[in-house]
Amino acid sequence: MKKTKIRYTGRLKLYLQWPVLLSLPLIVMTAAICLTNLRAGAIACCFTAFYLIFFSALYFTAKSRVMIDLVSFASQYGQIQKHLLDEFSVPYGLLDIDGKVIWMNQRMRALLEKGNRYHKSITNLIPEIPSEKLPAGPEPAGFSFLMNEHSYHAEIQRICIDGWDTSANLISIPDGQSYLYALYIFDDTELRKVLRANEEQRLVAGLIYIDNYDEVLDSTDDVRRSLLLALVDRKIDKFIGNYHGIMKKLDKDKYFIIIKQKYLEVLEANRFSLLEDIKTVNIGNDMKLTLSIGVGVNGVSYTQTYEFAHAAIELALGRGGDQAVVKDGNAISYYGGKSQQKERSTHVKARVKAQALREFISARDDVIIMGHKITDIDTFGAAIGIYRAARVLGKRAYILIDENSSSIRPYLNMFRGNKDYEEDMFINHRDADELADTDTVVVVVDTNRPGNTEYPELLTKSKTIAVLDHHRQSSDVIANATLSYIEPYASSACEMVAEILQYFGDGVKLTAIEADCVYAGIIVDTNNFVAKTGVRTFEAAAYLRRCGADVSRVRKMMRNDMPSYKARAEAVRHAELFLDNYAVSILPHGDLDSPTTVCAQAANELLNITGVKASFVLTDYNDQIYISARSIDEVNVQIIMERLGGGGHLNIAGAQLKDVSLEEAKEQLKEVIQIMTDEGAI
Repeated sequence: MKKTKIRYTGRLKLYLQWPVLLSLPLIVMTAAICLTNLRAGAIACCFTAFYLIFFSALYFTAKSRVMIDLVSFASQYGQIQKHLLDEFSVPYGLLDIDGKVIWMNQRMRALLEKGNRYHKSITNLIPEIPSEKLPAGPEPAGFSFLMNEHSYHAEIQRICIDGWDTSANLISIPDGQSYLYALYIFDDTELRKVLRANEEQRLVAGLIYIDNYDEVLDSTDDVRRSLLLALVDRKIDKFIGNYHGIMKKLDKDKYFIIIKQKYLEVLEANRFSLLEDIKTVNIGNDMKLTLSIGVGVNGVSYTQTYEFAHAAIELALGRGGDQAVVKDGNAISYYGGKSQQKERSTHVKARVKAQALREFISARDDVIIMGHKITDIDTFGAAIGIYRAARVLGKRAYILIDENSSSIRPYLNMFRGNKDYEEDMFINHRDADELADTDTVVVVVDTNRPGNTEYPELLTKSKTIAVLDHHRQSSDVIANATLSYIEPYASSACEMVAEILQYFGDGVKLTAIEADCVYAGIIVDTNNFVAKTGVRTFEAAAYLRRCGADVSRVRKMMRNDMPSYKARAEAVRHAELFLDNYAVSILPHGDLDSPTTVCAQAANELLNITGVKASFVLTDYNDQIYISARSIDEVNVQIIMERLGGGGHLNIAGAQLKDVSLEEAKEQLKEVIQIMTDEGAI
């Protein structure tokens, strides 16, 4: 068998061959000298011969030694690398394609308390690193976890080992699996402590407004008013001082506060106890004081933090007051809001909004009115009222209704085919696209959330948008509204529209059937003047009666058919009491035309049971789970529904859930109620 000699290659071969290459020009030079001068040539020949003999002897005698030294150096170099890697200050290890441990250095073995004989999945040692989430590409994957009261960050890098199986015939690697994973673990406990400390020292800006300043003063004797205000100032100042903050009075009923961010967590844990403490201030005032608090957090500058605080206080006021709102960038948290907002007796705001709406409509050619999806009678009645206002001004008006329920069909039929009304009074999405332009006013009624409107895309087609709604605001609002009139104390959108119509120029006279629609909206949302009914509600009803609204006619149109009545009775019969105070039931809608309406009726019925503080009825409709929530005055169902992505009023709210079954939605609802009860939020 022919032996294969070890040969030098690469740069080392070139480096060792340069004396041979140099000997060639040396021989040529010696021959040239001989031809020129024999004596000089003889001397040159002796030198050249000595060079060749010396080089040959050196090359052949030192070749084996050089090879031995190179092999020894490579071995020592590999051992040094291995030694350095094993004693590397960062925990380091290798994983196979399944996430099983192949090798760990000393730091890794000490951290995980395992030896190099451990070859099981890394998930068994660090559950936060699941094998199915190992990186599939060259980009590293990061994981954070806690161990032995320390915080760690793990980074896993995919290492390609293509060609390893060709360099040595030792292993066979399947196609597509020629890679390993390198695992690094960094202890970032101290870094997190420093970052946490820095974050806790950041300043938080806040605004505190007294909701009912004028009303409380009016209910207090003149001699006690100054004392009352002094007690309020002292109460707020002492409360903020307990958290080492600063309070500055901006106006008679407005305060600016600054605290450190670490104390904000305490305030949130206590759910801003100042909201309840301020209600204990009583020196003869008949009405309790309530506050609204807006806090801004984590702005890129102090100016932006203050802007966050201002946006938060506006949201708190728009939601009815008596609550705190914390705005952290786009994230918004709500606290309080347990009490019903008191009705304001002044009509100034309604008159100002009515005049502004009149100006907007007068300056445009067309008016498109739309409400929320699955139009109910409150939405329909409010739309009819705005339609009449636009027609009084001589403008073309259209009501966008693409999907209607059986609850409004009787009212809808009164206008269709009626010669007193245009045939294109009601339009769909396609018609709205053709009509909408820069000279169109879009009036949104009975909702202030863009995603809940009948046709959200319409909001981008007009420059003039007016919003009239009685629901409490959430973080998701129609941002580009030119006119926004949101009054959470109002019983219904129909009440607001009826009030506006009285200040719309010289007043607007509704026809009898139009008055019936607006009146019906008030009756439904107040549950026959039982819930959320104030002085202005009856004033609006009186105006509608003067316009020709007939109570008997409205009542006949509001009657249910037999299947709906039976379904409502079944929902009440199968209701269960959760935590002794919350009635929860599922509506067996079957073939009901409008199960959401019956769902709301069943929720109202459950409130008639002694001991029920709030009722929740669920139904399945259009591949969604609808939840109707109702209460009288003890529980704020709005904040419960907000946890499920919905909203509404303190005592009337709802939510829609997707991709869940009725039973799963029911369990989610119970879980939210349990959590909020444990937190003290309800």
